[in-house]
This record gives sequence, C-alpha cells and structure tokens, in this order.
Amino acid sequence: MADKRDYYEVLGVSKNASEDEVKKAYRKLARQYHPDVNKASDAEAKFKEVKEAYDVLSDSQARARYDQYGHIDPNQGMGGFGGGFGGGDFGGGLGDIFDMFFGGGGRRDPNAPQRGNDLQYTMTIEFKEAVFGKETDITIPRTETCDTCFGSGAKPGTKPQTCSVCHGSGQQEVVQNTPLGRMVNRRPCSNCGGTGKIIKEKCTTCGGAGRVKKQRKIHVRIPGGVDDGAQLRMTGEGEGGLRGGPAGDLYIIIRVKPHDFFVRENDDILCEVPLTFAQAALGDEIEIPTLTEKVKLKIPAGTQTGTFFRLKGKGVPHLRGNGTGDQHVRVIVVTPSKLSDEQKELLRQFASFDGENTHEQGQSFFDRMKRAFRGD
Repeated sequence: MADKRDYYEVLGVSKNASEDEVKKAYRKLARQYHPDVNKASDAEAKFKEVKEAYDVLSDSQARARYDQYGHIDPNQGMGGFGGGFGGGDFGGGLGDIFDMFFGGGGRRDPNAPQRGNDLQYTMTIEFKEAVFGKETDITIPRTETCDTCFGSGAKPGTKPQTCSVCHGSGQQEVVQNTPLGRMVNRRPCSNCGGTGKIIKEKCTTCGGAGRVKKQRKIHVRIPGGVDDGAQLRMTGEGEGGLRGGPAGDLYIIIRVKPHDFFVRENDDILCEVPLTFAQAALGDEIEIPTLTEKVKLKIPAGTQTGTFFRLKGKGVPHLRGNGTGDQHVRVIVVTPSKLSDEQKELLRQFASFDGENTHEQGQSFFDRMKRAFRGD
C-alpha cells in the first residue's frame, strides 16, 4: 500500500477539512475526471482514486481509522484499508463485488454528471443531392435542460434537499449475516429514487425532472458524395446531459431516392442508351446526359449491343479526398417493333442480299446491313 497517495492529497483538502469541504472537493474532481466527460487515458483511474478517497473521508468512522492508521488498518486484517476479511464486514472492496451478484449495484454518485442520450434521425434526399451535397434545416424533438430551474428540478428560489434516508448517497444498505460474515447489499434509495435529493417544491416548468421536451431546429450540411445508408454524426446535438454532463450526439441516417436514368455503383455512374440498327452498324455521334450536362459520344461502326463506353470524370465526387468517379454508358441495340410496308420490304431485300437468310447471326449480319445502307 506504499504506492497509494494520501486521501487528503487526492481530494486537495486539509486534514481539518469539514464534511462539506470534502464533498465539494469530491464533486469538482468527479466532474473533471468522470469517464463520460474526460476522454484522457488516465481519467478512469483518477476518477476511481478520487471516489475511493471520498468513500473513506466522507465516513466519520472510516476517516477516524484512516487518520490513525493510514492505508493499513489493523482491524481489517491483511486486506489493507477497507478491503479485508478480518472484521467480517464486506462493506469495502469485496462488498462491491457481492453487490454485483446480489443486485445491489456499485456506489455510483447519484449527483455525478451524466451524458445525454444519443438520437437518430433518418433523412431522405434526392439522387443528385447525394452526389453534390445539400444544406438544409431539420426539426427534431429532444430533451434539454430546463431553462427555469437550470436542471435542478426545484422551484426558483428553492433548492433540493439532501435525502434524510440515504444522506445523499442515493443508496440504502441492507446488512445480512452469512456464513462468510456480514454482507452489505446496496440498493437505490426508496425515498429519493436513487438521486440522493428530495425536491419539496418542484419546478412548475419541468415538474421536477430538470429537463423538458423541445422541438429544436438544426442546420445540417450533407457533403457531396454521400451514399445510401451513410451516417452523419453531429456532436452535442443529442439529448441534454444531467447535472452539467455533456449532451449526446445526433446521428443522421441518409436514404437516397433512386434516379430514373442513372444507377450508382460506388463513385461511378451507370446508364443505358438505346441505339438503332443503323446507328450500331454505321456508327454515329449521340448526346449522352450526365449529372451536370449533355456530352457528345462517338459510336464506332459495328458496335455490338451491350458495349460499354466510359466518360471519364463524369461520376460522383469522392467523399474523402480529391477526384471524381466515371460514367459508364451501356448501349442497347433496339429492334423496331412497328415497321411500315416499305421498311419491311427493304429489310427483306437486305435479308436476301447475297442469298443469306434472316436468321444468320454474328458480325456478317451487320456487315450486310452496313453495305445495304451504303447502297453497295
């Protein structure tokens, strides 16, 4: 136990400090080092050290033993201060272990800061809004600290009173005699509901809860390049915290409506464009819609149905980093479903060209078609 710091030094108070001074110092340090507030790697260890010091110095009998013996209490056997078998009382470290098995819970300070809950909001946007980004306002219901009582729950001009049953600890202790000795089972105080405080005159705005439901308008910036199912995190826009604790976060889930013409695949855009027999066989230059404009695409003669063409840089901006995806155009040769008598006769002549029939497949079909259109 030689490596343990002096409890008075841990709390930063003198050995003559009053009970109120000890409690005030503890609350200040507990807020500073609480793991929900302080994300430093050693915050949890410091919080436990502060809590251990307070558990001892806030108990008059434990404090008297500590003042006399320090960290080594001869009444506690070999277990050190507050944690041995010698006295048969598991009110220290082992008591907390038994509490976990028998439903008592730990000795969490009911008045410590508490982080607010996270919220989730689903937003549906248009296809092009996901590609290029969007700024908009949304309205969400959330609980916030009451502006009338500032979270205390008490009527202005009054303040909560320390619970006379648990003396502010928020827990009641039930002592049971077992073959192993006396076991302390801790439970939330039935008088104050585990808060450690009694509000005699409740705030008329929040009814003593310390928080109220509000409709809050929030400005949202959706970056260009987000995809369906993307999740945006807005720090501190969730539920309000309790007793000075930080607010939770707001998570926005993005849903993207499908487009009539474009299909997205990662940061690339896919589309299909129809071609006539003549365009596929003889070649052509056609207009292709992109996300921003129409561009010219040259179709080589003899193009087969299902052929892909790439329009470089006409896709989706990369969400992280520079650059843009591409647009891939798939051409589909369309068979006409309605022909005039003259068109049918021309096709029959084409089919009988060189004595070949209409069911022959392959490149020769398009060669014949090309020659027919040239008048060869």
